[in-house]
Amino acid sequence: MNLMENVKLKAKANPGRVAFPEANDIKMIFAMDEVAKEGYCNVVVVGNNDEVKTLCKENGISDDKWEYIDVNNEEYKEKVLTEYLKLPNLVYGEKSLRRRMNDPLYLALMMEAIGEVDVTFAGITSTTGDIILAAQTIVGLKDNLDVVSSVGIAELPNYTFADGGNLIAIGDCAVCTNPSASELASIAISTCDTIRAVTDWEPRCALLSYSSLGSGQGELVEKVQTAVKIANERRPDLKIDGEFQLDSAIVPEVAAKKVKRPSEVAGKANILIFPDLNAGNIGVKLIQQFGHADAYGPLLQGFRLICSDCSRGAPVSEIVGNILFSIVRAGDLKNEKK
Repeated sequence: MNLMENVKLKAKANPGRVAFPEANDIKMIFAMDEVAKEGYCNVVVVGNNDEVKTLCKENGISDDKWEYIDVNNEEYKEKVLTEYLKLPNLVYGEKSLRRRMNDPLYLALMMEAIGEVDVTFAGITSTTGDIILAAQTIVGLKDNLDVVSSVGIAELPNYTFADGGNLIAIGDCAVCTNPSASELASIAISTCDTIRAVTDWEPRCALLSYSSLGSGQGELVEKVQTAVKIANERRPDLKIDGEFQLDSAIVPEVAAKKVKRPSEVAGKANILIFPDLNAGNIGVKLIQQFGHADAYGPLLQGFRLICSDCSRGAPVSEIVGNILFSIVRAGDLKNEKK
């Protein structure tokens, strides 16, 4: 069973309520139609009801089972605001929140914060920065994390990793420009939790560098070494190790030569954490161009709840895939809280 087949089964087994604050976009509507028809989630439209209904009618899409929350429904917004103001550590005051609730994205996130929906899914019209700012201020970060980041999963058709598969998780290649040691530790922890939720892998997370366990020196190496220590202190239950060069992380024969101490990660990593966005962005494009890799994601992570972003240029199939990942992550989060 491939990755997406497994994700589809998990989503269908535990469908959630997904808020779509950008349902006035036709690509998003087609994606919503597909996930609703397949029973992956309950669609909750947040925005201008009439506009969305018109688009559905014009394109022959049945929205009979969708739930509509109109951004102009003052009674419902008052209910959401009343419940949201009961939450701790709010960034905005009541007056500011009332103003922001006129934006479907902020209303959807407030609904998620009080438990009305399980996921907020956007990005087809909003920028990644807009979504991160809104989610960070309305939903907030998970405990023991100090940064929002992203993770992707790459499938390399002509490469086999130590576990016999051809999938590798990579982070952060889309959000954090130059993370500090503490932020790098947060990225590693978030990525482990995300990957375990969507793949059922046991995470083996390698923090990458141009050095393997002190073979090189300098501030860049020291940052990664410090990040490993912080990550291990925060989450001793996770297998996070480094600093490793790429080949030391994924090639058992190289790890046997370069890593002269016991490691549950060296040579068999299934998660790679790049030290900054320069390395991450270049690394992803290298495996796409020369390794002909297909990539799933990026998935935003680090928030207290599941807040998702898709590329504004994404095709419907990619949007559907990211919705499915979000549903599965939300299901895992609900199970974690039980």
